[in-house]
Amino acid sequence: MTSPQSLLTSVPAAVSLPGLSAAETRVLDAIDVDALVSDLVELIRVPSVTGTDAESDLQHRHARRLASLGFDVDVWKLDLDGLAAHPDFPGTEAPRTEGYGVVGVLGDDGSVPALVLQGHVDVVPTGDLDRWQDRDPFSGAIRDGAVHGRGACDMKAGVAANMAVARALVASGVRLERSFALHAVVGEEDGGLGAFATMLRGHRGEAAVITEPTSTNLVVGNAGALTFELRVAGRAAHGSARLSGYSAIDAFLPVRAALSELERERNARPDRLFDGNPLPYPISIGTMRAGDWASSVPDLLIAEGRLGVRLGEPVTAARAALERSIAEACRHDPWLRDHPVRVRWPGGQFASGQLDAAHPLVDEVLGAIRRTEHREARLAGAPYGSDLRLYAGMGGIPTLHYGPGDVRYAHAPREQVQIDELIATTRSLAVLAARRCGAHL
Repeated sequence: MTSPQSLLTSVPAAVSLPGLSAAETRVLDAIDVDALVSDLVELIRVPSVTGTDAESDLQHRHARRLASLGFDVDVWKLDLDGLAAHPDFPGTEAPRTEGYGVVGVLGDDGSVPALVLQGHVDVVPTGDLDRWQDRDPFSGAIRDGAVHGRGACDMKAGVAANMAVARALVASGVRLERSFALHAVVGEEDGGLGAFATMLRGHRGEAAVITEPTSTNLVVGNAGALTFELRVAGRAAHGSARLSGYSAIDAFLPVRAALSELERERNARPDRLFDGNPLPYPISIGTMRAGDWASSVPDLLIAEGRLGVRLGEPVTAARAALERSIAEACRHDPWLRDHPVRVRWPGGQFASGQLDAAHPLVDEVLGAIRRTEHREARLAGAPYGSDLRLYAGMGGIPTLHYGPGDVRYAHAPREQVQIDELIATTRSLAVLAARRCGAHL
């Protein structure tokens, strides 16, 4: 395993770049690359699966570090019962006994922060340990120029980048005309509980960048994602007398076919932000349970899945489309006609979200990328749900995604992030923060 220090000894300090002010250059020079990578490794080594105590541990760590940098820190325990009772509650899937919100603000002008950088500290479960190298999902190992482990891509690289920008703004000694904020949230993976609580707490910003992995693109629109449950009835019988019963598995087959057709219809004319993505609004079945005895015909199948929500589509319309599809399949099937499938909507309920491509924030981020990374970033849409819709919808904050990592590695046993991409993205975010907040010497 390579250490961050030995890997990065050849990384040069920032130099003056055309189009950057002296203050912006000072902030770039203050980025501590070794600390950035070491911080990511440390974050990965905390197994902060959604809803666990480790998730809270990371939030307290964030609060302490921001306070040590001189940020004004608001850390609060979430009122889980109160949030669940709210009419706009986004839903949860993981069991949870506590959660914390953390917001740090740098600058004492009393105004709404000019820029918010936001990231979530929770990660999804690891899956089969045998799929991971050395059976260690939380190693934070550095191999082949990348940091590996659960959360490396989604989205602890973005969280580490946010903290590196915060450190650089302080270490550079620049003065900010307008304040800068860092938000760390929980529960993003199962609905957005932390972002929901942060918006209800009243924290706002003139603009926000969520540093989710964007594969070097600038994501200005997110599809939504709704968790659904299907309960398909069968008729139990002894396996030796199968014809006297009716398998719930067989009953599910026309339902699965109907979902496939619905998926095809909903992806026929996607938004141009999804150019190159063959399936921006997928419908997938994530879990399926049927039967309780090998020699019995199963009388119940429970399938849980995910419905993609199209950009600009109301959540109610997306739900209605799936329910109509299931009802139509039931009407055409002799068994299901008398035993219709029951549909529920538990768990996370992500609406879609979008920022107008003409908003000034888009050009500001593109300009920062152009100056520091010497390339033109592409505007894109993301097929996954995120906190963007809560910041934009509830908070009225112009919000987009730009962060390190390739989303194809997220939630996978090969999860990783390239170190050079992590550094490049952090530099662009630092310039954006310096510019939006009016950094000067």
